[in-house]
Amino acid sequence: MPYSGLSAFGTAFLSKFECSQMPHPLLDHITFVDTPGVLSGEKQRTQRSYDFTGVTSWFAAKSDLILLLFDPHKLDISDEFKRVIGSLRGQDDKIRIVLNKADQVDSQQLMRVYGALLWSLGKVLNTPEVMRVYIGSFNDKPIRERSAGPLGMELFEREQDDLLSDLNDIPKKACDRRINEFVKRARSAKVHAHIISHLKGEMPALMGKAKAQQKLLETLEGQFDKVQKEMRLPAGDFPSVEEYRETLNAYNFDRFERLRPKMVQGVDDMLAYDIPDLLKQFSNPYQ
Repeated sequence: MPYSGLSAFGTAFLSKFECSQMPHPLLDHITFVDTPGVLSGEKQRTQRSYDFTGVTSWFAAKSDLILLLFDPHKLDISDEFKRVIGSLRGQDDKIRIVLNKADQVDSQQLMRVYGALLWSLGKVLNTPEVMRVYIGSFNDKPIRERSAGPLGMELFEREQDDLLSDLNDIPKKACDRRINEFVKRARSAKVHAHIISHLKGEMPALMGKAKAQQKLLETLEGQFDKVQKEMRLPAGDFPSVEEYRETLNAYNFDRFERLRPKMVQGVDDMLAYDIPDLLKQFSNPYQ
């Protein structure tokens, strides 16, 4: 099982982590990961015994598809849910929204619920693109025809087919996804190398190193802009400023390595030539 990396979250998490193997042909190719319920209201004051958003982020980075579930009677996004969605930064292409139990409201109410859901998500997901929302009643019980009506019945069935199609496509897209993730990590490593080299170069040779490091940390966003403009790097490849600053606090900038152009050139060549050559070896999964 590929979960040894979760040991970093300690026994408090591992004691609550459970696995179950079920005999089903779909599960030969797909693993479902279900998170515990996100806390809301007064329950948010109760601290979990492990880093919930950290664990969520760990799984999100390795997953092929991320489903965020809502139901018509609970559209509010709590502070914890907001932090969870924030931890999915950079995984936007994997996220799908599921509006479950939609047969519990009539078509007029459902239209209002759908609008309210998109409005709530628009404040949390910092992206201009509209997320794909699956509407339906995703359980083994028959749809309530009285609430859904004939149009709702047809809509729910088509939405359910689309969701199942998305799930069935996961094994077909697995190879592409792995290569995309590898390319994403290679680009991130290249940006990281440029940032570290830049911070090293901004440090004084003799006196005032502690003050210089503190100033660089305080103006980290500006340092990112400098690196981006000087090296002509895409802004989307840069990490979160706050998370990066928090990590840098534990290091001495003066001990950082300077950039090795040959190594960066090797990464560029790999992205420009080796990856396309690798992709030519695989056939189109949709043909």
